[in-house]
Amino acid sequence: MWRNANYPERKKTTMATVVEMSPTSEQSEFVLGTPVNKKTPALKVPSLCSMRYGIAFVTHFCNFTLMAQNSIVSITMVAMVNNTDHPPYLNSSTEQLPAGLSGDQHEASKHLSIKAPVYNWSPQTQGIIFSSVQYGMMLMQGPGGYLAGKIGTKKVVGIALLGTSLLTLCIPLAANLGLVFLLATRAVQGLMQGIGYGGQFALWQKWAPPNERSRLCTIALSGMTLGIFTVLLVGGIISEALGWPFVFYSFGAGGVLCSLLWFILIYDDPVSHPWISGPEREYILSSLNQQFSSEKQPLPIKAMLKSLPLWSMCLCTMTHQWLVNTFVMYTPTYISSVFKVNIRDNGFLSSLPFIVAWVLGILGGQLADFLLSKNFRLITVRKFITLLGNTPPAALIAALPYIQSSYITTIIFLTISCGLCPLCQAGVYINALDIAPRYASILMGTSRGLAHSSAVLVPIVAGFFLNQDAEFGWRNFFFVVFAVHLLGLIIYLVFGKADVQEWAREGKLTRL
Repeated sequence: MWRNANYPERKKTTMATVVEMSPTSEQSEFVLGTPVNKKTPALKVPSLCSMRYGIAFVTHFCNFTLMAQNSIVSITMVAMVNNTDHPPYLNSSTEQLPAGLSGDQHEASKHLSIKAPVYNWSPQTQGIIFSSVQYGMMLMQGPGGYLAGKIGTKKVVGIALLGTSLLTLCIPLAANLGLVFLLATRAVQGLMQGIGYGGQFALWQKWAPPNERSRLCTIALSGMTLGIFTVLLVGGIISEALGWPFVFYSFGAGGVLCSLLWFILIYDDPVSHPWISGPEREYILSSLNQQFSSEKQPLPIKAMLKSLPLWSMCLCTMTHQWLVNTFVMYTPTYISSVFKVNIRDNGFLSSLPFIVAWVLGILGGQLADFLLSKNFRLITVRKFITLLGNTPPAALIAALPYIQSSYITTIIFLTISCGLCPLCQAGVYINALDIAPRYASILMGTSRGLAHSSAVLVPIVAGFFLNQDAEFGWRNFFFVVFAVHLLGLIIYLVFGKADVQEWAREGKLTRL
């Protein structure tokens, strides 16, 4: 386990602050309702073979399920739409694809339509379908974090996961009933998924020691990337073999099983967990002894609204999600429109960037904690990791329209660009745990909710450009993504902080 070399010194400083704020200088603090001796030395406890890492891996599979269900339409849309009515643009200079990757899309559409219905949806209609699930995601992540802080992450996320899984099973029926039913079903599913995403962050307020936050959070969040990879890879195969409805049936049923696993294994805090070891419980509680409990204090909304570090974090998260949602929603469509590959091979090619992103996302957390162990400042690490996860991906995606004459170069650029994006999971995405650990669940949920406004805007903007000009639509769209992306990064590099803000400290009560 990587260990921060200056962690004991920081812990000592933190303890001194607690004594000054306390009315008495007693030798114990109550954390999560349990007395913790402040003079207890740091305990050596296992890392990977521990309950907190077990919680992280279960949350990993929860995020895997939520993101897979959210992204199914990205790959099934290729099979759900009558492509013969909307011929894709193919650059005449594009090099010939390998044997087996190219094929007659008209014949492929006829073959797929025998197994499942095919719909005549325009690119703008497809954009509306893509974005319909995102409205609920945008609206409910903040409330999801608040609810989890009040009634518990176990109940909030478990119910949300079960709800979205049942709705996933209903998507094929809703599509057959009509576009309005499909949009309504996906909108309600988005509400459930928003609660699930936003509610999970309350776990890390109570389970993640400060020197392990990057690793634990990136392990949990990387499940999203693995979910996208799996649904793109397996979704194409299932669509071609059984028909696109079975993609929804498969991941819906898997989600129901995952929700049962969640209810059995997840507990809201170390105190209530029946299987955690005594040393690990003491280690977690003693490391968090100044970060609880905000429930009895009013939320300092006025101070939050004036906080530039908080706004910079939210804006950078939102603009980064522009790029992420572009990859999630339009990688299969871009490959299909430029290279005319069948759905099975499209799924394979589209999934490659996400398996790289999954690996690099986990390694990013290790890199962040390693740099901290080498005495790098926390804000330096957060900004450096965020810079790596922003600048190269944005530059590479802007270059895609100029290299589409080579499918190999295109796939390489897509893979590198998408692969580097999850590094931000150890940067700006968990910055709320640094600047306001007491309010981290609601702040992380709210910032992710605001970020999901990009998931609503991306398909609308993309549909506008692609409807106007088939040849230059992709280029114009990618330039807009690049510009938005760069703006958010600059704001975070200038105004981002990593120290606990005054309005988030225990001794300061800020009222409306």
